[in-house]
Amino acid sequence: MTHFLVFTDTLSEGYIILVTGLIIVFSGLLLLTVFFKYGLPIMLYVYKIITKGRDKKVKEISPRVNKEFTGEIAAAISVAIHMYLDERHDKENAILTIKQARKLYSPWSSKIYGVYNNRF
Repeated sequence: MTHFLVFTDTLSEGYIILVTGLIIVFSGLLLLTVFFKYGLPIMLYVYKIITKGRDKKVKEISPRVNKEFTGEIAAAISVAIHMYLDERHDKENAILTIKQARKLYSPWSSKIYGVYNNRF
């Protein structure tokens, strides 16, 4: 009879852990859903009020044209940036030499002690 009580006690303990875990997971998912559905739009609305910024559409943005900035100037700037970034890297010889390293014996990695040591 005592064996049956121990089994039911363990079984009911498992159900308590299961139900608690499910409640935690689904309440977290519910809170995230509520936050993304209602909290985030409210925060964005408050941010828009604080910054007092008006959203601009692409049609409203007028490009300012600088008549002095020509294609030659853009090309000179891009070549200068390319040369600067290319100078930062060292030019090294691409030949690799691989030498076999001599492995020293280590009793820590030896499997022989685990196989033949039967003192139990």
